Amino acid sequence: MSKVKVAILGSGNIGTDLMIKLGLSNVLDLTTMIGIDPESDGLRRARGLGYEIIDNGIKGFLERPELADIIFDATSAKAHIHHAMLLKEANKKVIDLTPAAVGPFVVPPVNLGSHIEAENINLITCGGQATIPMVHAINRISPVKYAEIVATISSLSAGPGTRANIDEFTQTTKRGIEEVGGAKEGKAIIILNPAEPPILMRDTVHALVEDGTMKEKEIALSIEDMTKTVQSYVPGYRLRTEPIFEGNKITVFIEIEGAGDYLPKYSGNLDIMTAVAVKAAEEMAENMVSVKTI
Repeated sequence: MSKVKVAILGSGNIGTDLMIKLGLSNVLDLTTMIGIDPESDGLRRARGLGYEIIDNGIKGFLERPELADIIFDATSAKAHIHHAMLLKEANKKVIDLTPAAVGPFVVPPVNLGSHIEAENINLITCGGQATIPMVHAINRISPVKYAEIVATISSLSAGPGTRANIDEFTQTTKRGIEEVGGAKEGKAIIILNPAEPPILMRDTVHALVEDGTMKEKEIALSIEDMTKTVQSYVPGYRLRTEPIFEGNKITVFIEIEGAGDYLPKYSGNLDIMTAVAVKAAEEMAENMVSVKTI
């Protein structure tokens, strides 16, 4: 299969980690890194690896749109709203790693197939990618009437973008729990933990199923199956314990260790976003190529 050309918009930590992961893809051909700071570590590294460098942001890319067919936006929620409009006019597919929520919410093992041809997909948040698969795994067995997730990350892995998007994180994750996970009502909480040494990302899912619908064995198997699916593209994703069942409540404890490609291993919150982005883009690219060959 011929590779599909892609570009990264945003040369910060997430964009740089994504660059390294894309270099390993057999489906995607990273051509370009786009930023606004010529001296950023991301652009320096990209230049050293031989990628095309654009240091005047989206404007520079739109002057050379032939460089890529899929764009990863790793900037901020506020910036993406502007970028989305311009990239739509340029007829580019976009994978949004910010919580801007312009396009449909996508969690690959749950609903990517339904949005495989969308022009702009939103990857919700790190907490959403870690926990929504578990909410869905429970809901496909027993209807979830309420799901609450608590995402705890090291304060050292929460950069300026993450901190600026805290409100969007809670609102977007809540919507994702409901719209993708299937819960009738959702709630999201994020905690920045300043512990030293830095902790790995940890997420807790509390789910209440409808009275009289609890099926412990089936739910446990569904959770186990979903864990293996997520591990296929996020190797550091794992359950900390077996699911806990209490009446009509299920509690799931998750831990995410980063791959250490560019970011520290404790930055599982950032690593899961870049790993999911690659997974989503590869499936979208395969679909694009298959459509062209029909």
